[in-house]
Amino acid sequence: MSQGITDAPSAPLVDPDTDQSITDVEPVAIARPIDETAPPALAVRELGVQYNLRFGKNTRMRTSFRNALRREQSDRTFWALRNATFTVHRGESVGVIGPNGAGKSTLLLVLAGIITPSEGVVEVNGHISTLLSLQAGFDQDLSGLDNIALAGALMGIPHDTMQRITPDVIEFADLGKFIDAPLKTYSSGMRARLGFSIATAVDPDILLLDEVLQTGDEVFREKSRQRIISVLQAAKAVVLVTHDMTWVTEFCTRALLIEDGRVALDGAPEEVVRVHREHSQARRAARREAIDRMRRGEIAIDAADLRRLEEPKGRGSRRSAE
Repeated sequence: MSQGITDAPSAPLVDPDTDQSITDVEPVAIARPIDETAPPALAVRELGVQYNLRFGKNTRMRTSFRNALRREQSDRTFWALRNATFTVHRGESVGVIGPNGAGKSTLLLVLAGIITPSEGVVEVNGHISTLLSLQAGFDQDLSGLDNIALAGALMGIPHDTMQRITPDVIEFADLGKFIDAPLKTYSSGMRARLGFSIATAVDPDILLLDEVLQTGDEVFREKSRQRIISVLQAAKAVVLVTHDMTWVTEFCTRALLIEDGRVALDGAPEEVVRVHREHSQARRAARREAIDRMRRGEIAIDAADLRRLEEPKGRGSRRSAE
């Protein structure tokens, strides 16, 4: 059994896609028992997800049938993920990073069993708990308390188990009287607190998180960090999609860099973050050069498209969108 230890970064990091500073956190070093001799919590082999772009809300049956006869399918497909191969052992925390649209959230949806892969295999050994969206599994008209019961039912947790852990969920979420109010009255931060409390209270073997820890006040974010530490120290597996490089370098034993639907790099968090920053800077430089060429008339483009290119790509509250 090997031990993985990560140290906090020595200098503040920034989001490589937006150049925004990331709030510093207190240095933490976590010893995580990683058992590489036991069956992995997750084993992914040659995973691929292909989307058919021919179908949409306005696609009619007649049009779909005509396109099929014309054999247009090959020109209307898109591989969101291709040839992804990796394993996650118990005690590992794997950060998944990359530019928007790279396929990070698609990967987590496949691991969670929400999307069926077009090719490849995903082996899961253990109970999975997910927090992939602040809205996932919630009913806006039900109270926070009722949504706890609903989430438990959707995750297949026995009713008596949910009754036992519900007081802990309520205490950790710290929503006060809002626990009895309809979810539609909640702010995004309150929904994040409730969702995170549920996802981590069920004692999962594998925890999947998609950029949800960016939401909420500093007090709750610190509580979330401590809860993640507890999960890791219990030799559970965590897969985290995030744009927060501090989380990756401080709390992850490994990192995956996803680019254009493929695993571009799998290695030590510090090295993967460094490569991600370099690639992000190269993309921004290429974008600026393209804009300059368009302004000089070397590349034909209309004014509206040029304005869209010139707009900054800050994510704000939509950092998890891909």
